[in-house]
Amino acid sequence: MPGNSKISRRSFGAMIATCALLPGLPAIAARRHPSPSRTMKHLIKPPRLRQGDLIGLIAPAGHVSDAAIEKSVRHIESLGFRAKEGRYLREVYGNYAGSAEMRLADLHAMFLDPEVKAIWCIRGGSGAISLLKRVDYALIRNHPKILLGYSDITALHLAIRRHCGLVTFHGPVAMSTPSDYSHEHMLAVLTDPQPAYTIPMSQENSLRAQEEPHYAIRTVHGGVATGPLIGGNLSLVSALAGTDYAADFRGGILFLEEVNEEPYRIDRWMTQLDLAVGLDKAAAVMIGICDKCGPEPDSVSLTLDQTFDIHLQPLKIPAVTGYSFGHIRNQFTLPVGVMARLDTERQTVTLLEPAVS
Repeated sequence: MPGNSKISRRSFGAMIATCALLPGLPAIAARRHPSPSRTMKHLIKPPRLRQGDLIGLIAPAGHVSDAAIEKSVRHIESLGFRAKEGRYLREVYGNYAGSAEMRLADLHAMFLDPEVKAIWCIRGGSGAISLLKRVDYALIRNHPKILLGYSDITALHLAIRRHCGLVTFHGPVAMSTPSDYSHEHMLAVLTDPQPAYTIPMSQENSLRAQEEPHYAIRTVHGGVATGPLIGGNLSLVSALAGTDYAADFRGGILFLEEVNEEPYRIDRWMTQLDLAVGLDKAAAVMIGICDKCGPEPDSVSLTLDQTFDIHLQPLKIPAVTGYSFGHIRNQFTLPVGVMARLDTERQTVTLLEPAVS
């Protein structure tokens, strides 16, 4: 059999055990599948994280190595917390961290576990989108807690925002290489609820822009905009457009980032969002640092800046690129759904309410 058609690390019997763990999963999923309703307006804020708390470590998308798991546990412990590994964290099913049933079981189990105070996704990758129809959104609403990650985890952020109203956090994954800037702004948002919190852009990224211009902040349209934060990885935000899990960024600060994609794909996804909702319906558009997204050498392609300008220049709202989030080491954490203010002159994002309770 081809390598991506079998489960490694455990026998087929483990798959049967998973099904036994979740009896009647298809029927339950069908019963709990959310109706195509509007985005929930009421925000549920998870309890704040405190030193010594237990953090659940899961892989709802791509599979991970033992070395990555060990690194993630050390990362959690270095921040003063304790780690609990998901039951199926070490599973491999093709490119995924086990079957969809296994990944879903770990997600639900961590929300149900009263000792777990936050859930940290170890990585992105691909596959989180396949969980959305079977997520128990009522369970999550009834057991709110911090969910942290980015990249492919965008699918979970958008679905949970729309059908639970729970604030989740677009920020570093657990296997990220530690950065003082990332830690400072992640912990401030997760552990210290403040009525307002201003996030400046990373000086390290500004210095790096001297050698890599796409790290530079660029203001396409200046101004100040206020609205709820909504967005994530561009390919996922685009993929969910027109579905029951789509980002409703009307009146919001739409934030987008991408990595390892050529400009023509960026153009396609931005066009999809414009056709599905209308970029001009946002209060502002904030693009992060899109690393390795330039054209191939000797290509006739537009540059990344030219590609974004096709979509941002016609707008009459604040629009910026090169802000300090994305697939980069020095990134700040964005609480999805929280009211914020983008100030392009000061190059800051200010959270206008606490993201945790």
